[in-house]
Amino acid sequence: MHTFWNWLLILGGAALILVEVALGGFAGFDLVLIGSAFVLGGAAGLLLQNLYLGMAISGALCAAYILAGRRYVRRALESGAREVRSNADAVVGEKALVLARLAPHKAGRVRVKDEEWRAVLAPGATTPLEEGTEAMVAGVDGVTLLVR
Repeated sequence: MHTFWNWLLILGGAALILVEVALGGFAGFDLVLIGSAFVLGGAAGLLLQNLYLGMAISGALCAAYILAGRRYVRRALESGAREVRSNADAVVGEKALVLARLAPHKAGRVRVKDEEWRAVLAPGATTPLEEGTEAMVAGVDGVTLLVR
C-alpha cells in the first residue's frame, strides 16, 4: 500500500510541474517547487519503502520552501524580470550621424555608436537631413530607425 501513495506523490508532483510549465508560470514558479518536493518525497519513500518517511520529506520540503525559500525565489524572479532593452530599442534617444541623406519619403543611413542603420525621418519631421549632420533617434520601426 505504501507504494501506491508514494507513486501518487510522484505523479501529483509531476502534474503540478506540468501545469505550471504549460500555463506559462502563472503561479510564479510555486507549483514547480512544490511539485518537485512531492516528487522527491515520493521517490525517497519508494526507495526506502516507507510511506511515512516519503510524506514527511515532502511535507518538510514544502514547508521549508513556503517559510523560507519562497521569499528568495520571488526576489530572484523579480530581479530577473527587469526590462532588458533589445539592440534596436537601446538606441532610442541616442545621437546618430547621418551617412546618407534622409528626406521625407526617402530612407537613408545613419551611424549610432559603431553600427550602421537604415533610417527614415520620424513622423512630424519634414526637413531633410544631409550627410554629416547629427540627428537624434526618436524611435524604431522594425529594423529602421526613426530620426529627427
